[in-house]
Amino acid sequence: MGIMGTIGANIRREREQRGWSQARLAREVCRAAGVAGEPVGRQEVSRWETGKRTPREWLPFLAAALGVPVHTLTAAQTAPEPPLPTLADFLPAEDPLEPLAARTGGRIGMGQVDDLQQRVHGLRLADDYLAGRDLLRPALRELRKAVRIFREHSYSGEIGRQLLIQIGELAQIVGWIASDAGQHEEAERVYRLGLSAATQAEDRTLAGNLAGSLAYQLSNTGQEMSGLDLSRAALDGAGPDAPPKARALYWDRVAWAHTKAGGSENAQAAMRALGEASEALAEDSSAIESPAYLYWVDAGELRVMESRVYTELHRPLRAVPLLREVLGQYDQTHTREMALYLSWLAVAYADANEPEEAAATAERVISLSADVASERTAERARVVLARLAEYAEVPEVRAVLDSAA
Repeated sequence: MGIMGTIGANIRREREQRGWSQARLAREVCRAAGVAGEPVGRQEVSRWETGKRTPREWLPFLAAALGVPVHTLTAAQTAPEPPLPTLADFLPAEDPLEPLAARTGGRIGMGQVDDLQQRVHGLRLADDYLAGRDLLRPALRELRKAVRIFREHSYSGEIGRQLLIQIGELAQIVGWIASDAGQHEEAERVYRLGLSAATQAEDRTLAGNLAGSLAYQLSNTGQEMSGLDLSRAALDGAGPDAPPKARALYWDRVAWAHTKAGGSENAQAAMRALGEASEALAEDSSAIESPAYLYWVDAGELRVMESRVYTELHRPLRAVPLLREVLGQYDQTHTREMALYLSWLAVAYADANEPEEAAATAERVISLSADVASERTAERARVVLARLAEYAEVPEVRAVLDSAA
């Protein structure tokens, strides 16, 4: 590792040990230098950490901001840490997107790409209202059709890249639908296919979205450490120049992965990641436009994740007000999401020793879940009932348990 790489690695190590964002370090450096304004910003810190630029005259102020001697930042690491997983580690072993040698489907242009883009968007909007088992068959048909178009037709290099991007976007929503239907192995195959497409298209933001979606599934299906590794790889792979909404979403998934991994250190890391998500979303997005598929990422969604993290960490005094606020503003037509968010509220009420409120909320969860073909909501209903069993002697709880049985 060269001197610039050594300094960059040391800066990042010291920053992460303090739980600081790159923007926070930039502010602290300016404060240590006693300069007005922000001549050093987040992007400059990113360049230092990646070795694209050396701090030079800023090095003493970096050391002062971090509270370490200068040589701590310039010295080679005596025991380098093992490399973190990268997105390349999660690509499929065989490339299912290899074009056929003899392409018999004819030549296509931007019109076919636009048509595919419209179908992908339509499927994404349908997922807002319909659940996984209702959508899985048509979703998989769309994905197979898109892959056949890519493999069997001829096209220019740019059209091929745009096709790969649409396949990646389609794979993300199809993987999400498959996961919602409880088809986790199929979802993982689809996510990895999409990751391959996004990587070939050199779309780092899309690759991060696919990897983060798979990480979320892994965290929720008993593979917590794999989920944590992949969520970090998704964040690192997308890079610091990803759109603010994208970085906010990636940080949210890192927060959830730390939460599911358990332990006090992971709980603290989850809190830091939530802060990074809010900070990313608050940045000016006019310079970098977010992809259309991130339309749903907003401050309300970040509050949802924050409340879920507090619930999982058994901090009901923080979780309950957040969840009640979010649910009071949520679109009632999104039945699946209502059932999911109510399930965390029911658990938070139980943790707060409010069994009557937990029972009333659980009734709504079970009622909504009965009308939704989603394995996610079914699993959350089971979690809620298991949590309520502790209060089985309370009449309101007993009634809910008996009714569910």
